[in-house]
Amino acid sequence: MSQVPGWLSRLGAGLTQVGEKLDERRAEVEKEHTPGPPPAPVSVPPPPAPTPETKARPQPVEAVPWGVRVAAEAGWRLLVLAGTVWVLMRVISAVQLVVLAFVCALLITALLQPTVSRLRRLGVPRGPATALTAILGFVIMGLIGWFVTWQVMENIDSLSNQIQDGIDELRKWLLNSPFHVTDKQINQIAKNLREAIGANTDQITSAGLEGVQVVVEALTGILLTVFSTLFLLYDGRRIWEWTLKLVPAAARPGVAGAGPRAWRTLTAYVRGTVIVALIDATFIGLGIYFLNVPMAVPLAVFIFLFSFIPLVGAVASGALAVVVALVTQGVFTAIMTLVVVLAVQQIEGHILQPFILGRAVRVHPLAVVLSVTAGGMVAGIGGAVVAVPLVAVSNTVVGYLRSYAHGTTPEQSREDLAATTPEETAGPDQALEETPAV
Repeated sequence: MSQVPGWLSRLGAGLTQVGEKLDERRAEVEKEHTPGPPPAPVSVPPPPAPTPETKARPQPVEAVPWGVRVAAEAGWRLLVLAGTVWVLMRVISAVQLVVLAFVCALLITALLQPTVSRLRRLGVPRGPATALTAILGFVIMGLIGWFVTWQVMENIDSLSNQIQDGIDELRKWLLNSPFHVTDKQINQIAKNLREAIGANTDQITSAGLEGVQVVVEALTGILLTVFSTLFLLYDGRRIWEWTLKLVPAAARPGVAGAGPRAWRTLTAYVRGTVIVALIDATFIGLGIYFLNVPMAVPLAVFIFLFSFIPLVGAVASGALAVVVALVTQGVFTAIMTLVVVLAVQQIEGHILQPFILGRAVRVHPLAVVLSVTAGGMVAGIGGAVVAVPLVAVSNTVVGYLRSYAHGTTPEQSREDLAATTPEETAGPDQALEETPAV
């Protein structure tokens, strides 16, 4: 009996071990199917801070030097401005006749408008005052042109003979001069001139045919100028108000203030130029008349007309008078004519222009020369005539708009007030009434 309990004890111990292993296995299976806690996030270490040896790369804009950026900004704006000016010049070239006619009408209106104002103050209605002033002004201009043409036609034969005598005297002087010019050389020069004229006969003929077109264009321009002047004299205020409506509302107050000031500048320029030109023509004409230079009166009229081209016109008209005196009266008369011309022009430049024009027209002589040259290259004689008043008006407008943009409206100085008439400085309403389209 003692062996049975031992066997049973060993069997019970074995079953107990198997039960424990089954419990452990069951616990492992349950643990696998039971969801556990979420995994902890993986932390990314921050980038290392830049050391003094390794600096951060700058932005591309910051890498460009400041001077280069300023030049680039100014460059593309200048390109846009140049393109705008080029397109504007192309448009003006396409309608050059209309533009020149309108600008001439503005100049004539600036000259005649004070007369209309005086007639209106005397009680004359606007229509009759405008018609009377325009007719009187254009009749005087026509009489001046007719008188010049008549004088030239009357003296052309005697002038031709005097020029031929002058050429003969010049030839004799060259033969007896220390330059050792021979008669054969003079004849060779004359032959070359005849051959050059003969070779360019076709061009001269075509130029003559083109002259008919020039005459037609001139007549068209004169008619446009007459009609534009009439409407500017009669209806200048409404034209100016309509022009202001085309300006954006934000810029309208500045333009409304710049317009009357530009008109005063233009009026002062035209009046001063007419007075100075009249004085030049009178004194130079008297000088060459007492020197017995032929066609003294037509030359004086030419000097008056050429005086509307500053600097260049005075030189050209004075040179013409000296050449006529040289070929008709000799070297001594030509020298005396040159002295008269230079004396009058010096008085004009240092006394008359500063006194008459005053500070109303502030244009540097270099700007005058450049503007006259540019105007002549673009539109010929007409461009040279209107270049300087255009620059003077632009200078006034730009100066006013600059002051207006900074919040300071410039007031007229005493010199400006002295250069204008009382009705022009009476007030803004009256100045607007007398200001045509600028």
